[in-house]
Amino acid sequence: MEAVLSALRAAAEPSRIRLLAILGHSELTVSELTQVMGQSQPRVSRHLKLLTEAGLIDRFREGSWVFYRLADPARVVDAGRQRLADLSKTLIEFVPQDDPAFARDLERLDDVRAARAETAAAYFKANAANWSRIRSLHLPEQDVERAMLELLGPGDFDQLVDIGTGTGRVLELFGPRIERGVGIDLNLDMLTLARAALDEAGLSHCQVRQGDLFALPFEAESTDLVTVHQVLHYLDDPASAVREAARILAPGGRLMIVDFAPHELEFLRNEHQHRRLGFADDEIAAWAAGSGLEIIRTRLLPPGKSDADAKLTVSIWLLARPGEEKRVGKKISKSTTNRGRAA
Repeated sequence: MEAVLSALRAAAEPSRIRLLAILGHSELTVSELTQVMGQSQPRVSRHLKLLTEAGLIDRFREGSWVFYRLADPARVVDAGRQRLADLSKTLIEFVPQDDPAFARDLERLDDVRAARAETAAAYFKANAANWSRIRSLHLPEQDVERAMLELLGPGDFDQLVDIGTGTGRVLELFGPRIERGVGIDLNLDMLTLARAALDEAGLSHCQVRQGDLFALPFEAESTDLVTVHQVLHYLDDPASAVREAARILAPGGRLMIVDFAPHELEFLRNEHQHRRLGFADDEIAAWAAGSGLEIIRTRLLPPGKSDADAKLTVSIWLLARPGEEKRVGKKISKSTTNRGRAA
């Protein structure tokens, strides 16, 4: 009872209830929250400390940055803390969306997120032509691709949706094993490169389109294979991206996530717009459970001893939606479809 009363007391202040409501939209750093709230950093930090101690929000550090997000019941083992996490979500439902102060918060939050998106978009635009080369600086890409094929196992798929397709390399990699492939990316420069690569590879059964990975243009349970290759670490809300990927996954379907294991290379954040410095297995497992999926295989790919410059470990998680596997998507006749060269 005392824990519940402490949580209610912590939230019972205008700025703190606003903070809860803001964090219900996005995980943010202290400096970003000061921009949204229009308050000093010491004052915002005091509010965050009280809310964290009350169990209503989570605090986690990545390198020199500290992030805050609404407490997640799926990431808490203790039943009492789970109830407090549920309480935080319940409280923000009572915040009136038309309250003038909160309405201004949401406007400034949009500005903060737009600035982040603009910075990332500018980076992608500047590096679109040599994107494959940049990725190879961290770990030999052929090693990652070989592990992806091995982890997925044998068998063909009706439809692959590659989220954040970039240059379309994942479509090329899995092209011989799919009836239809669709790559989704927001950046037009990347899509231009991807279309050129698919044409050169003769993959007429694959296409790319501009789209938002948080609102995929596919019906629920319509796809039997989804890939998210080196995308989550750029995102403001990677958990939502996983949930959206899970939404379109059919029973028995597979979701493959490829990203970095936790690290402390700050220059990737400062120079390459990485929002997150890798992901731990328990975080991916929590997102999977919250999306109705389960992890069925994992693979760690540490840097080779001969490569002195590579300091990142690549993690591959293969998730599945429980249920009887079924064929989904529109069949494409192999007699009229060029399935491209073998990867």
